[in-house]
Amino acid sequence: MRIVVISDTHGNHDFDVPEGDILIHAGDFTRRGTLDELRLFDAFLHRQPHPHKFVVAGNHDHCAQENGAAPETLLKHAVHLVDASAVACGLKIYGSPWQPWFMNGAFNLWKKAALREKWDLIPEDTDVLITHTPPYDILDRTQFGWRVGCGELRAVVDRIAPRLHVFGHIHEAYGRMRQGATEFVNAALCSLRYRIVNRPVVVDLDV
Repeated sequence: MRIVVISDTHGNHDFDVPEGDILIHAGDFTRRGTLDELRLFDAFLHRQPHPHKFVVAGNHDHCAQENGAAPETLLKHAVHLVDASAVACGLKIYGSPWQPWFMNGAFNLWKKAALREKWDLIPEDTDVLITHTPPYDILDRTQFGWRVGCGELRAVVDRIAPRLHVFGHIHEAYGRMRQGATEFVNAALCSLRYRIVNRPVVVDLDV
């Protein structure tokens, strides 16, 4: 099973996407959070041949939080997950957009208890977890050396041990690593100047 992972594209759609069975975008598909940007992103998704496509929103994606529409109506060409599960190719996939408060962005939560409440919704039998924020101390180091991932998310991920955890948010921490049973991928494609500098990440999972 081939999963192609991208994140933090910020309105950039001129890059090659490898073929695969599942395409995942882990948030920040816009730069300014407008509905026009969302429509262009949906058109980009329409051009991709992957049979299954899943998206969570990020802190730039105000249009996904503020327009009052039901999440499933915002995108025509992908499944938009907001604290929700889906099944594809025998894998249980769960997506959630929340993160610790960051520059007054979308889907921000101030309190640890509120974050914990969101992460406690993640089913124990999740195979593929999609969040925008990284968990604490995993591919979350900024250019200044600070670890800015979510500690409450880390506790839940350590407990349920999904096979794959996909996220972005911290552009300079792009990469992948394995810890225990979980493959972690920070798939942020843009630099801090919002230019595409990284490649989509391809993950092969046995099903």
